Amino acid sequence: MSVRIWAGLFVVASGFVGCAPANAPLDSEELTEDANVVGEGLTGPIAAGSQLRTTGNLNLRSGPSSSSGVVRVVPKGAMVTVVSSQPTNGFYRIDHDGTTGYSYGSYLEPIGSTVGGLPAGSALKATSDVNLRSGASTSHSVITVVPEGGQVTLLSPDPTSGFYNVKYGSSSGWSSSKYYDLLSSPGEEEPTNPPTGSDPPADAPTSKVGVAMQRAEVGVGHSYWWGHGRFREGGPGSQGGSCSGACPSCSHSGSYGGDCSGFVAKVWQVPSSNAKMSVDSHPYTTADFNSSSSEWSIISRSNIKQADAMNYRSGGSGHVFIYSKGDPWGSIYAYECKNCKGGCVKGYRTAGSAYKAVRRKGF
Repeated sequence: MSVRIWAGLFVVASGFVGCAPANAPLDSEELTEDANVVGEGLTGPIAAGSQLRTTGNLNLRSGPSSSSGVVRVVPKGAMVTVVSSQPTNGFYRIDHDGTTGYSYGSYLEPIGSTVGGLPAGSALKATSDVNLRSGASTSHSVITVVPEGGQVTLLSPDPTSGFYNVKYGSSSGWSSSKYYDLLSSPGEEEPTNPPTGSDPPADAPTSKVGVAMQRAEVGVGHSYWWGHGRFREGGPGSQGGSCSGACPSCSHSGSYGGDCSGFVAKVWQVPSSNAKMSVDSHPYTTADFNSSSSEWSIISRSNIKQADAMNYRSGGSGHVFIYSKGDPWGSIYAYECKNCKGGCVKGYRTAGSAYKAVRRKGF
């Protein structure tokens, strides 16, 4: 499958407040779909729950065809969430601000979790089919296509115009950084024993932080389930569940999902008996994560690192999420069970000054 050749756009951070929906640009009946949009676009599968950004004004349709009715026009730069991983006729089923429909992949691109320089030799994984090009722009020829899940090795530490110089198999070239997750970097801490309760795949990370981030990835695409924490080993597939209404009076269907604190407890495996992802457990709330305990400590926000959490609590409500990377006072790449409408997702957000940084002991 080939990937369409489109020029890149800048990534813009989006902020969340507590478990409330992110503020997205308003759609308007005055908007029309852009006819000539540039960007790498999407053609292959991408994990349900992934967050994408529109590269132009984009029709959200009632079905996977250009003949299907237009539900609304999603404005350029808006954030949308993938509902179904496999495209149909080039159309992806997505959610925009609570409305679900189908949009053409040429107008969508990942927000990306790799930003800035990384050590040469780092291993990256493609989040969707992506072009490997002869140079650092979309005007250069396509050498080959790195498929979803394909692993590449970083040859140069700093990106050029948003493109990394990478090696895929025997081919070297340039590929858009937006389409990759970091798997590992040279010189990571020595492996320790993997978690009990499940058998990880042969290529699973074995450092404590690496294991935690893999568990966070497993949660992506599951539904929000108030007061619970149960996630299907290997990802949600077609069993991620669904949530409707306004929590705590929301309704949930299915056997898997979790809320923000149930998710963090699973990622961190706290307490130690909470190791198996597929066993429902909800041992803590944001009130617990708001102060140090025998399992975790409040740390300086300036010292935050991957797999730490950020927790907010005020007036009986709150939110907690897993930090992956980015500026802790600015654009943060996070994993979280966001709310009933948003589900369990990964992507960029911001966090207000009331959020505390929390580290699991042993990380």
